[in-house]
Amino acid sequence: MELLSRLQHEDGEVRRIAILDLSDIAEDEHAPLFVAALRDPAAAVREEAARALEGFENDEAVSGLAELLTDDEADVRAAAAQSLSELKLTQSARLLAPYASHHQPFVRHAVLRALRELRAPESIVPALSALGDTEGSIRREAVAVLGYLKYTPALPALARLATDDADQEVRRAAAGALGLASNASVLPALLAGLNDPAWQVREEAATTLGKLKLADALGELVAALQDSYWQVRLRAARSLGRLRDAAAVPALLPLLSHDIANLRRETALALGEIGNRAALPALEALQQDADPEVRKAVRIAIEQIGRQ
Repeated sequence: MELLSRLQHEDGEVRRIAILDLSDIAEDEHAPLFVAALRDPAAAVREEAARALEGFENDEAVSGLAELLTDDEADVRAAAAQSLSELKLTQSARLLAPYASHHQPFVRHAVLRALRELRAPESIVPALSALGDTEGSIRREAVAVLGYLKYTPALPALARLATDDADQEVRRAAAGALGLASNASVLPALLAGLNDPAWQVREEAATTLGKLKLADALGELVAALQDSYWQVRLRAARSLGRLRDAAAVPALLPLLSHDIANLRRETALALGEIGNRAALPALEALQQDADPEVRKAVRIAIEQIGRQ
């Protein structure tokens, strides 16, 4: 076969093009050819082979890509990491988990990113260990792994990260992962998150409080409607809607006249969820809003209140 002979050509560029051509017609029986090309002396060939293996998932491909995470060339490492992130089979986790403690941060990060999507029990131990990693990006991936697995025994550790971690993105991820709780044990951490210096963390904490429908957060969510960032106010408004407590209505009504249409829309939806008739006059006055999405939200809210 002419294509196979090109894969053995002395010119690396010829081999690279052969990998590209083979990718266009790739079948399962071609996977060993791509795996073999992962060890090609030319970096460009290794990179294309790593990309080609995105469509395959067997032990040889997964192991070969994992080994390529330590390649000398950054582009090759990135291609291998990307293909690993597309894995779907839970059984692949057993091959990746040992790499989660690799001495190179790039490897740990790439492997945890891949494990996140697999939702495999084998990921729990390496993810718990990685919560204490020195690299913030790796701690974020570890949080995501445990969140995707809905691993509730990790809640105390996640709560500590949500309040104390030095990296704001770790705190944000942990605040989101606390949404896997089924009780109010995470309330102190989320309330602390509403006062975090980073608005992204405050936004995430407000969102999670709504998901958990923690009634004891009412006062703090009402206070968050005055946050200096509209994104936080928006999430606080939606979470107050989920709580369905009429006590929030007076604090929500002023947001219906906010300059930002998204905030007006979400506030209208929240008032509809609460279902208190005291909001009707303000909602009816907004029926001619300049933004069509706001008008739609207002119609929905008025109908909801009418039904309740």
